Amino acid sequence: MWKPIAALALVAAVSVGAQTRKDTPASLQREARISMATARAKALKVVPTGKVTSEELEREKGKLIYSFDIKVAGKSGIEEVNIDAKTGAVLAHEHETPKMEMKEAAKETKVKK
Repeated sequence: MWKPIAALALVAAVSVGAQTRKDTPASLQREARISMATARAKALKVVPTGKVTSEELEREKGKLIYSFDIKVAGKSGIEEVNIDAKTGAVLAHEHETPKMEMKEAAKETKVKK
């Protein structure tokens, strides 16, 4: 009788441990030292004529970042600006063509499955 109960306890402990290590929006937000609004303002200083079309807080390559997609009127594609969520530093600014956007969206969909 001990063996099944011990095995069940071990499975429960492993499951709980796995859930606490997973990045969730709330756990990421607790780690961020700057707000989304502050990061958005900084990103819009990089692309002052643009409008934010999407924003998210995520962990990318081990860093906690705010990622902004910014659309500039009259220009194809988007400007992607990444802001360090702990320091507020601009980490990256890249123009993504529509083709690059589709490729990235397909990659993200594949990862989520």
